[in-house]
Amino acid sequence: MTLGMQLLLLQVAIVLTTVVGTGVTAMWLQEQQLRDAYQDRMIAVAQSVAGLPVIIGAFDDADPSATIQPVAEVVRESSDVTYVVVANETGIRYSHPNPDRIGEKVSTDPAIPLSGQVYVGTQTGTLGESWRVKVPIFDADGEVMGQVSVGILESDLRADFLDGLAVLLVALVAAAVIGVVGSAWIGRVIRRRIYGLEPDEIRAMLETREAMLHGIREGLVAVDDDGRILLMNDAAARLLDVPDADAVLGARIEAVLDAELARFIASGEERETPVLSGERILLVHGDRVRVDGRDIGAIAILRDRTELEAMLRELQGAQGLAEGLRAQSHEFSNKLHVVSGLLELGHVDAAIAFIERVGSGGALSAVDEHDGIADVEIAALVLAKRSRAQELGIELEVDAESHLDAPSGQRARTDLVTVVANLLDNAIEACALGGRIRLSVRDDLEPQAVIVRVDDDGPGVPEELRDAIFDPDVSGKAPSPGKARRGIGLTIVKRVSARLGGDATVSTAPEGGARFTVRLPWDIAATPAAPVSAAQAGATA
Repeated sequence: MTLGMQLLLLQVAIVLTTVVGTGVTAMWLQEQQLRDAYQDRMIAVAQSVAGLPVIIGAFDDADPSATIQPVAEVVRESSDVTYVVVANETGIRYSHPNPDRIGEKVSTDPAIPLSGQVYVGTQTGTLGESWRVKVPIFDADGEVMGQVSVGILESDLRADFLDGLAVLLVALVAAAVIGVVGSAWIGRVIRRRIYGLEPDEIRAMLETREAMLHGIREGLVAVDDDGRILLMNDAAARLLDVPDADAVLGARIEAVLDAELARFIASGEERETPVLSGERILLVHGDRVRVDGRDIGAIAILRDRTELEAMLRELQGAQGLAEGLRAQSHEFSNKLHVVSGLLELGHVDAAIAFIERVGSGGALSAVDEHDGIADVEIAALVLAKRSRAQELGIELEVDAESHLDAPSGQRARTDLVTVVANLLDNAIEACALGGRIRLSVRDDLEPQAVIVRVDDDGPGVPEELRDAIFDPDVSGKAPSPGKARRGIGLTIVKRVSARLGGDATVSTAPEGGARFTVRLPWDIAATPAAPVSAAQAGATA
């Protein structure tokens, strides 16, 4: 049976049950109202007859029925009741619709009215089963001297009830027809709203949807026009660091997502753009959701570009190292030619002096032991950055008081690489030809903390930008051709330090440029795991 037929039958059953129940209740109430109306009329007629002076006075006549019968018949006909019977205290009738019954004893027990009380009920008499009222007749002394019985046949009551029932039945049938037609219409509306799908099809689509949404690697977030989250799959929850995707359903995106990502999704822009969320670089594709030509919300597909940025950064570092080796090879080759020429000319002393003068090496001179950096990865990073700076005509030196022991955990080393790389890249971009950068990395100033400080002699950070310099897309440098965004590297530095419980600040360096100072807790066991890899070091400032 189709869903439409099931809905129709269910609603028809509900409508008919309601109509029948209402009809039965209405008929019962109508019968009770009819009986109550007749009862009030019969009591009024009986009491009025029992109080008539002509009736009371006739009881002393030689032939009471001669006076009472005509009066009782007039009252009966005018009040539209079946009978009005007047009897004395012994139950002898003085009036009756059938004159032949006058003088006979009443056929029902007169004990109740003769005791001074009013009787109401159904009894069977000479005329048949009737709904009747019996009231006592009192003399001048207040003694009961007779009774008046007024009634209507049950058959007449049923006839009156059936006469009024026709209208009620017509109304009930009309209500049932309207209800059935309305049920059919509602069934069509529901079917149209669910696109004519059957329950099995809906269940299959739901199961397929759940499997697809939670099986794909891309994150998916859907919001309505009010900016409330309607859908978030497992991949999106992982990329956005949301512990429970179901718990945030119905929440506003501003309360769950980073401000930049929330603004992009809420805008409904149909484009693809990189967005910084937490410490991840996400490629977000936004689109509007339209149903029947109406915009009902927005959807965003999230892809993690952090690993791609890592590979690009590693490739860039390898290329930079290769360029540095090429430059060094060329430089050493020139120096060897000079030495060879001096020796061939016999100027041994001059050759020795030249070797002593240039013996410190080329562009890739090592990070010396007195630099105080014992960690291999940080030393290699500084070496590569120094080579890059020298190619650009910038001097990068490590503060002689720097001190850094090799950390015991990979997580701490990853975070430190991220911070140092982004700060040095930011400083290299800020300096011009002939500029100077000083790096200080110390783990001996505070217990269980590393202080990273990078000074440069560039233009510095204006006072009005210092509070916002760590926000996404905020930079003190002019945009460069081919570079989509700025301000990502410093944002990552700030977020890494905040996650670890540290801080990042900017001030003025002694050289006149910017001084960035980052404090990182060095308690390896207590720091939470970084949600991304060392690829963050590849984000530019």
